[in-house]
Amino acid sequence: MNYDNFEISQKFFFDAAHTLNREIEADSSRRIHGHTYYAEATVSGQPDPVTGMVVDLGFVRLAVEQLRPQLDHRMLDDVAGLGPATLENLCAFIWRALQPSLPQLSSVRVWRDSIGDSCTLRATPAVK
Repeated sequence: MNYDNFEISQKFFFDAAHTLNREIEADSSRRIHGHTYYAEATVSGQPDPVTGMVVDLGFVRLAVEQLRPQLDHRMLDDVAGLGPATLENLCAFIWRALQPSLPQLSSVRVWRDSIGDSCTLRATPAVK
């Protein structure tokens, strides 16, 4: 059997507050409120023939540990480079933070279990 692609993921969470200017559910969104956010970074590729790993998960955990303090117990409105604290912007922010140390990053997912919403950002395959 041929294996085309493996995905290795690391989940983490952070608690943060924010405001959001929006058209629907506007009153509650404009007030400072918080969520527990969950995120998952996925790295994909072929395992190294020597190590048998796509990437050593220790490197993924290290990258996440360096990122997490930028978001955990923060007012997201004040996080430089994030923009409005939408799920889309959180995915993009996490991607930009992790990608330099995890070049095989293939997706970032952010979700909130408490209200059941999520966003996934996936790498677009290069056109050949």
